[in-house]
Amino acid sequence: MQNNRNADVLRRIIFYCSDISEAIQRFGKDYTVFTQDSVYKNATALCVLQIGELTTHLSDDFKNTYTGIPWTQIKALRNVVAHSYGKIDDEGLWETITSDIPKLKDYCSGILQQLDILT
Repeated sequence: MQNNRNADVLRRIIFYCSDISEAIQRFGKDYTVFTQDSVYKNATALCVLQIGELTTHLSDDFKNTYTGIPWTQIKALRNVVAHSYGKIDDEGLWETITSDIPKLKDYCSGILQQLDILT
């Protein structure tokens, strides 16, 4: 039962990772455009916030088993986005969405494949 909950959370994380990828495709992978377009920044920041929130719904056993991703740091980034009051670090968010999010998506997809094999 726990694996089902974790798998559902992973699917939702992957959904938000895909939304970020879609935003990058739509607006372009250009840091200058990103810093000047509040819609671009806000769309991706909301997805990062949601991903961070979702990590709190993964079981502790799951997070202790799958240590290839810094789950605690993802949650911490969610808190920065949620409580920054309009002062999100553009460079940090850009690095997250262009580098970290694709890795997170791949990692979560790999785990889902493992869980599917086990069930």
